[in-house]
Amino acid sequence: MPLTLDQIADSDGRFAILAMDQRGTLRKMLQAAGRPAEDEDLRQFKIDVVSALSSLSSGVLLDVEYGVDAVRAAGVIAETAGLLISAERSPGASWNGEPRVEFDSGRGPAWVRANGGVALKFLVRWRPDRPVTDVGPDLAGEALGAVAAAIAACRGDGMPAVIEPLVTTLPGEPAFDPPRERAAVVRSAQLLAELGPDLLKLEWPGDAGGCRELSEVVGGVPWTLLSAGVEFEAFVNRVGTAMDAGASGFIAGRAIWGEAVGLDRPGRREFLATTARERLQALSSAVAGRGRSWHEVAGR
Repeated sequence: MPLTLDQIADSDGRFAILAMDQRGTLRKMLQAAGRPAEDEDLRQFKIDVVSALSSLSSGVLLDVEYGVDAVRAAGVIAETAGLLISAERSPGASWNGEPRVEFDSGRGPAWVRANGGVALKFLVRWRPDRPVTDVGPDLAGEALGAVAAAIAACRGDGMPAVIEPLVTTLPGEPAFDPPRERAAVVRSAQLLAELGPDLLKLEWPGDAGGCRELSEVVGGVPWTLLSAGVEFEAFVNRVGTAMDAGASGFIAGRAIWGEAVGLDRPGRREFLATTARERLQALSSAVAGRGRSWHEVAGR
């Protein structure tokens, strides 16, 4: 049976998606906070987050390594929240210190369905303007090929493909200044939108003008804003700005639940049941009645 973005959207066709697919990142966060970080600790953390927050979410993004089985076995994901599953491996492949994007067909839409998912999310760490050299692979070209393969597999299966690009610097290159970062985020979105994904999960492009530029270059592909661990107050403001510029919602994790990594389990559950829920409600309010529904953007 073909699936659509309605399975992970609210009744107005907008997205308020809880991201809980962190693997290595979550382990490092727990370790940095001095908390236990074994595999079972990651599973219990994900259970607690999804239990507290999925009822306020249009969708939940999980990994298979520590999230899907644990959350489903605990029976804590709300029936109203569609399940997105991350298809990329963690850690991913690399070449001489640069990320190398690969799509594993064994972790495609059939695999997502078998794990109870209704949408596939694929992470793309890349530099869209990376030059082709005489030494080594064309990493930007490989990334485009991998994304195209993921989208084609999803289209053939009747499953939405959600693509998450993260723009990287080259080895030894200084961090982007704001104009270069905006240009890279916009160019990345443009190139990937041309491949025809169902939804893009995009980085903050710097300001309202950058958000308007994103809406222009992605054309008929709806886009959501990711949080990238930014503090909550900044993120909720960014979401409002993005919506007013034509976005269709958010897919966020650490901005909502990040501080929970430093708490023991009773304290974590209390934080998630109070502060984190209040944050998610505030984000949903920032989306309601603003921006564009995915139907409007996609023309269907």
